Amino acid sequence: MRRNRNTSLDTAVTDFILLGLAHPPNLRTFLFLVFFLIYILTQLGNLLILLTVWADPKLHARPMYILLGVLSFLDMWLSSVIVPRIILNFTPASKAIPFGGCVAQLYFFHFLGSTQCFLYTLMAYDRYLAICQPLRYPVIMNGKLCTILVAGAWVAGSIHGSIQASLTFRLPYCGPKKVDYFFCDIPAVLRLACADTTVNELVTFVDIGVVAASCFMLILLSYANIVLAILKIRTADGRRRAFSTCGSHLTVVTVYYVPCIFIYLRAGSKSPLDGAVAVFYTVITPLLNPLIYTLRNQDMKSALKRLRAGRRNVSGDK
Repeated sequence: MRRNRNTSLDTAVTDFILLGLAHPPNLRTFLFLVFFLIYILTQLGNLLILLTVWADPKLHARPMYILLGVLSFLDMWLSSVIVPRIILNFTPASKAIPFGGCVAQLYFFHFLGSTQCFLYTLMAYDRYLAICQPLRYPVIMNGKLCTILVAGAWVAGSIHGSIQASLTFRLPYCGPKKVDYFFCDIPAVLRLACADTTVNELVTFVDIGVVAASCFMLILLSYANIVLAILKIRTADGRRRAFSTCGSHLTVVTVYYVPCIFIYLRAGSKSPLDGAVAVFYTVITPLLNPLIYTLRNQDMKSALKRLRAGRRNVSGDK
C-alpha cells in the first residue's frame, strides 16, 4: 500500500478513533451485555484454572498444568487488552484512544498473542515427551527446564511485540485518524499511515508468518508422533485418556491458529469477515480455553472435585 500525502502540510495525529464493530443501533445494549458477560466469564473461568492448579498439589507438580496455568494467565490479560475497549464502543463514551494508548494496545496484543503461540508449542512438546518418552519425561521436563522454557516464551513474545509496534509506529500519521476496526492492530493502523507501508506489510507477513508457521509445524510434528504412540497403547482406557488430554490442546490450537492465519497472512486484505474472525480469536478463544480444559480433561475435573470436597470438609469441621 502506497501513500503520497505531503506530511509537512498535515498535523501529526495525537489520538485515533476506534470505529468498533459494525452493528445495528437497536442491538447496542444487547451487544454491550453479551461482551460484558463474555469478559466476566473469561476472567472467572481462567482464574478458576489458575487457582485450581495452584491449590492442588497433584497439578502444580506437573509441567503440563504449570503451562496450563500460564496459558490461563495470558488469556486473562489478552482479554483485558481487547474486550473492555469493545464494550466501551457500545456506550455513548468517546471512541478516541490516545496515540500512546494505541501503541500500548498493539504492543501488548502482539506480545501476549505471540507468547501464547510459543506456549502452545511448549504444551505440544510436553505432551510429546509424556506420551512418546514416558520413562525419560520426569528427567527431561523437570521444574527447572519448564521455568526456562516459559521464561523464553515470554522474552520471545516481548521481542516480537516490540518489533511489530516499533515498525508500525515509526511511520508518520497525519490524518485521517479513524481506525476501521475494534482495536489497534497492524493492518487497520497501517491504512492510516502517511507513507509507503509496503515494507511494513512484508515484514508483518514474514515475521508473523514465520512465527505462526514454525510453531504450527512443530505442533503438528509433535502430534503426529503422539498419535503413532497412542495407537500402540494396548489398553482402551489408556488410549482414551491420552486422546482426551491431547484432544483438549489440539482443539485450542486449532481455534487459535486458523483465525490468525486468516487475518495476518492475507496482506492488504479489507474483507468484512476480518472483524468477525478477529473477535473469535481475541474474545471467544480465551473464553473457550477454560471450558475445553475443564470439560475434556479428567485430571482437571478430579482436581475440582477434590477442592469442592475439601471446602465441604472445612465447612463441616466448623
